[in-house]
Amino acid sequence: MFKKLLFLSAIGISGMVFSQKTVKDKMSNYLDSLFIHHKVMGSFALAENDRPTFIKVIGFSDVEKNQKANVNTQYRIGSISKTFTAVLIMKAVEDKKVSLDKKLSDFYPEIPNAEKITIENLLQHRTGIHNFTDEAEYGEYYTKSQTEESLINIIKKYKSDFEPGSKHQYSNSNYVLLGLILEKIYKKSYAELIKDRISKPLKLTLTEVGGKIDTSKNQAKSYQFVNGKYIASSETDMSIPIGAGNIISTPRDLLTFILALEQGKLIKKESLKKMKNFVDGYGYGLVKVPFEKEWGFGHTGGIDNFSSALYYFPTLKVAIAFTTNQSAMDTNDISIKLIETALGKDFEIPSFKTVEINEGELQKYTGTYSSPDVPLKINIFIQDKTLMAQATGQGAFPLEATSATSFKFDMAGIVIDFYPEKKQFIIKQGGTENTFTKEK
Repeated sequence: MFKKLLFLSAIGISGMVFSQKTVKDKMSNYLDSLFIHHKVMGSFALAENDRPTFIKVIGFSDVEKNQKANVNTQYRIGSISKTFTAVLIMKAVEDKKVSLDKKLSDFYPEIPNAEKITIENLLQHRTGIHNFTDEAEYGEYYTKSQTEESLINIIKKYKSDFEPGSKHQYSNSNYVLLGLILEKIYKKSYAELIKDRISKPLKLTLTEVGGKIDTSKNQAKSYQFVNGKYIASSETDMSIPIGAGNIISTPRDLLTFILALEQGKLIKKESLKKMKNFVDGYGYGLVKVPFEKEWGFGHTGGIDNFSSALYYFPTLKVAIAFTTNQSAMDTNDISIKLIETALGKDFEIPSFKTVEINEGELQKYTGTYSSPDVPLKINIFIQDKTLMAQATGQGAFPLEATSATSFKFDMAGIVIDFYPEKKQFIIKQGGTENTFTKEK
């Protein structure tokens, strides 16, 4: 679903600075390795000194037709679309078509608290408008075409989550409303606005509002890799995430877009400064992104089984972009390695070696574990001869053995080391470690 939002975590880096060619070769090999081990398919690019210097494409745009992806393959970019929408809103402010303090009630008075919600609140996710993609019923209609009326009827039926302006809470509803508001004030479709005001001026020939995926036009489908096979994902109907996640593009186009935004080619520098007014880490369609001691900005995206990221670091003059149509790992790791590559810094290529452990041996790890430091329990069990883990209130996930006692789940960057003699395991994720003990 397109609600997914990830943040790049700060990370300390040590090691020598290698030649750019050596590190880029290593990055290329790393991405090849990810594809070979069915961890990722997609397209990846970076820019140094505000100039694109690396692009790599791995995998298929259409597995069933054995059609390989290339540098011109278009991918759904999910919530990176929100940055495009925010730019259009700032252009509308510059055109005096709308103001940041304009009330939502001037457009959609039927939305709860509309008279208290401003355009700026919508941009910063500070409205209290409930995120309609969080509801179970979203799964019943997300593949079906929706109209402006039906989208408003969906959004307005949920009660407000909090008082407008009081806090930040990410909600796709906010940007769907902004997309519809843009259509109202310009009397043009959102697709036309993207084309006329962003894609044409920047010559982004592969950036547009998407529709039903057509692989004959070099558009990628998305997949999951399950039990040795690529399984095609169902498609969100692109009438639904208008303004919030309905754009298709390529990493090369995305780099051009974010560099142009920084250079004042789309909106005035004063407008961009307002977009970078980060409150609780979120500006106007932009996320504040840490890397070492530096800060950048950008956005991530996720829709169906597509995943994407677009970041720019002004002080480093480094930009990265990627779009994936299959991933079985935490793609945040790819973001970090792309930035390291742009800076000429060496990095470690992870080992994808796994080992087979018979069901009898796995049995000694099963049970319910708890920790005094974490307010949830983790159930370890066997399903289809695979060791599984499931935390309280969450979905189960498979564990791959890397040794007799060590297991991993790459999608979330989780490593679990078992100590059966102590009836314990240590779970590691994102630099934190917690010890869990088996309950009697």
